[in-house]
Amino acid sequence: MYKNELIYFGNAGDKEICIIPKMANRHGMIAGATGTGKTTTVKTVAESFSDAGVPVFIADVKGDLSGIAVAGETEGACTHPSNFWDVYGQKGMPLRTTISEMGPMLLARILGLNQTQTDILTIVFKIADDGMYIDEDGELTQGDPLLLIDTKDLRAMISHISDYTDKFSPMYGNMAKASLSAIIRSIITLEGEGGEYFFGEPALNIRDWFSIDNATGKGVIQILDCQRLIQNPTMYSTFLLWMLSEMYETLPEVGDLPKPKMVFFFDEAHMLFDNASKPLLDKIDQVVKLIRSKGVGIFFITQAPQDIPNGVLAQLGNKIQHALRAYTPAEQKRVKAAAESFRENPEFKTYDVLQEMQIGEAIVSVLDENGIPTIAERTKVMLPLSSMKPIDDYTRDTMIKSGNLFIQYQESIDRDSAYEFLVRQGVKIAERAEQNKADELAAKAAAKEEAEAAKAAEKAKLQAERDEAKAQAAAERAAQKEIEAKAKAAAKEEAAKKAAKKRAVKSVGNSVVGTVGREVGKTVGGSVGGKFGKTLGGNLGAALGRGLFGTFLK
Repeated sequence: MYKNELIYFGNAGDKEICIIPKMANRHGMIAGATGTGKTTTVKTVAESFSDAGVPVFIADVKGDLSGIAVAGETEGACTHPSNFWDVYGQKGMPLRTTISEMGPMLLARILGLNQTQTDILTIVFKIADDGMYIDEDGELTQGDPLLLIDTKDLRAMISHISDYTDKFSPMYGNMAKASLSAIIRSIITLEGEGGEYFFGEPALNIRDWFSIDNATGKGVIQILDCQRLIQNPTMYSTFLLWMLSEMYETLPEVGDLPKPKMVFFFDEAHMLFDNASKPLLDKIDQVVKLIRSKGVGIFFITQAPQDIPNGVLAQLGNKIQHALRAYTPAEQKRVKAAAESFRENPEFKTYDVLQEMQIGEAIVSVLDENGIPTIAERTKVMLPLSSMKPIDDYTRDTMIKSGNLFIQYQESIDRDSAYEFLVRQGVKIAERAEQNKADELAAKAAAKEEAEAAKAAEKAKLQAERDEAKAQAAAERAAQKEIEAKAKAAAKEEAAKKAAKKRAVKSVGNSVVGTVGREVGKTVGGSVGGKFGKTLGGNLGAALGRGLFGTFLK
């Protein structure tokens, strides 16, 4: 409870054990073995901060902290204004963030990436922030930043880069397709585990948690149901780290306030540090050191102080240590180390008390007004004023739907982001490729048609030349024939003339020769044979003369 402006949560004999509100931003620890009363202590301290008007966040790992929203059965029992959240939206309002807000370092931890893949993921974020993409002409182009809101945005961005690594690598360095494919497989695995519920919009506005109930003046308690989330320890712890980082980056510097602006209770805190890389551990250490100047206090809840790295443990000024069990030499060393972290109380030995305390008891040391740890006090932690039992589903559902943040966060929003842009860009690239292919085919068809036309023209030209040559040859032959015919006709005419002349000559010659021969024969025959001889000699002389004349004319 809040008493005398102090966070009153237990008694050491007659002494009231309280946390000074202005020292709450020096952080704290609630530790102890299983079953020693840590959950009860968390509820008591958390509702006391709420009573003081300080907003509270609680990670409810086992589902037994929801009763803080309803009154208990003890004297003075009261309720505390509460909002219920659930990454999966089943037992509370959906709690979401965006891929961009998570950042590459924390996202790589969720995805289980190695250092090389983490570096490539960082480059992917850089490319998206720069607004670089491949346009429909296949060229690297810069536009508005590409929003990475949900997992499909990140997958689309990585796939786009993988398809055009030759374009991106000269500017951003080599990115192996095998590594990009491995990152996509990890994203798909995360989606299969329900990770897609965590990334989206509306994203949590951390300032909505800094609220005070107007009716009672109490700080509103934000309860994150982690029963399902804790089944993925890496995702659970990374979410808490994101929340711290978001708080650190969002809130202004305020220095030391009379009371903190908000107090966080992180259950199973060891998961924050398990398998964390050195850069991540350094970041956690830095955030824990510096976030106190933002007016925020953090209480880590775990089984043993050794679960928390020394750099962080040294920042925890308010310690509530429940009983520890030591059955082995190693465990005894851990108990001894825990005991030595407290200022010794001369009335008891801390080492012994740590092993013999009963449920609900704790060794407590808080910071005094000057920031100095008080001596260890064996404290009986008070029971909370709220219900010790978890609330039933009906009550939870009613409280969720009646909350003032329900309408704001219940329905998811899928606005235009990298996925939608790259899908449109893919369509443009495909259309341009199809157009280029059609143009190429058309050009080939035109070239083929032109070639065939040229070939046909050449063939026609050759045919025309052949026809012309053939016609010319035919004309020449015809001319030659005509010349030959004319020559033949002329020769024939000449021959006819000669023949006619010859016949005329022959006729005349025959007549003359015959006459001459006849007369010569008549003379010769008459002289020899008288009248008969004259007749015979005339006929023989004519015949002989014509024969000789004909011989000469041949």
